[in-house]
Amino acid sequence: MKKRTTLTRRDFVRTAGAAAATFLIVPRHVVAGAGVAPPSDRLNIAGIGVGGMGAGDIGAVVPDNNIVALCDVDQNRSAETFKKFPNAKPYRDFRKMFDEMEKEIDAVIVATPDHCHAVAAMAAIRRGKHVYCEKPLAHSVYEVRQLMKAAQQHKVVTQLGNQGHSYETIRLFCEWIWDGAIGSVHTIHAGCAAVNSGMDALPRLKEQHPVPPTLDWDLWLGPAQYRPYHPAYLPASWRGWVPFGNGTVGDWTCHVVDPVFWALDLGAPATIQAKVKNYDPKTQGDAFPKGEIITYEFPAKGKRGAVTLHWYSGTERIPRPKDMEEDDKSVETGAVVLGEKGTIIYGSHGAGGVRIIPQKKMDEYKRPEKTVPRVKEHHWDWLQAIRNGTKAGSDFAAYGGPLTEIALLGVIAIRMAGTKLKWDATRLRFVNSKEANQLLNPPYRTGWKL
Repeated sequence: MKKRTTLTRRDFVRTAGAAAATFLIVPRHVVAGAGVAPPSDRLNIAGIGVGGMGAGDIGAVVPDNNIVALCDVDQNRSAETFKKFPNAKPYRDFRKMFDEMEKEIDAVIVATPDHCHAVAAMAAIRRGKHVYCEKPLAHSVYEVRQLMKAAQQHKVVTQLGNQGHSYETIRLFCEWIWDGAIGSVHTIHAGCAAVNSGMDALPRLKEQHPVPPTLDWDLWLGPAQYRPYHPAYLPASWRGWVPFGNGTVGDWTCHVVDPVFWALDLGAPATIQAKVKNYDPKTQGDAFPKGEIITYEFPAKGKRGAVTLHWYSGTERIPRPKDMEEDDKSVETGAVVLGEKGTIIYGSHGAGGVRIIPQKKMDEYKRPEKTVPRVKEHHWDWLQAIRNGTKAGSDFAAYGGPLTEIALLGVIAIRMAGTKLKWDATRLRFVNSKEANQLLNPPYRTGWKL
């Protein structure tokens, strides 16, 4: 009998995942280089949460792959996506989807509200599926750690949905920092002007509303503790509610802090403290405040000194740097990075670019060669990593998980406003607050588990 010399799609996907897990890494410049032809086999991809951002994620992975299953608990929100892919099998419950189609799925995109990220991503990982998950990776620090561990154990290729990690801006920033453009960085002012808060809707929660017939409310709640349906929670306002979202700090940290996290190898903070106005978590704790300032202290690491990062959300704005020209716009969403020799500012998602201020210093700066490998696009980076047996740039275990943890520690600091929390990342606990430790792993509703 003639020996088979070609791989089936199933062989290919399984082999690629194993190669990534054992770190047989192809240099990134090879992965991203022109003329590298991907395997002819298409990946079978499923989507969980396919309205809103999920619709964009699904659109980003076609037409080079097969969309074989789509899952969403809100038929109205996801109607357009289901219509675009009539051959994809429709589901409301991702658990049923995996039970019926496990062998037909290679990779999964998770774009549910934050509180369901971990249960959906974990269900995929444990079945050996490659996973792309929208930011933040999870709803609790414990979930983040469990997903990091599972991704390594099950030998899958993962990618956090912080799209800016694949942009030109973040690479330029890293190259300039490593070149010493502003000297040793000591302070960062970062933030986002968006207001993700349910404060204004709190008085309305006593109102009773019927569940829309197109929504499965029980499945939408998922692992969150039961509460009656209210239109204040969804479809787009769930980020402002503690049981479902992570406020502005959770929504934007993985974008805005990403460049400094990479360039400075920040790692885990030693302390976190939040200042919040007009907010009492004991009486208003279901909702996030309209604004906060969170201060993180990162200890010295390697050749760099200690770094202080101040985060500003919503009504609390990034202070205007002293060396910015009078006619220049203040940074509302992005960061001001202060070094011993100067200042760099950048916007989120590459918006507003990256530059040294004032402009005179930018004009005088001799830019270094581009040494950080470039990638085509964030979803493409994930797909290529699957095909080539490499790691994606913002994989759960090495990058996306630790970055998300910074955001979620900020959420806990808001809940403990005024207390300077001392964080022991190795032991996964705050050394000075039993109350804060209880927020690291909130209990799931009966019938749900990670």
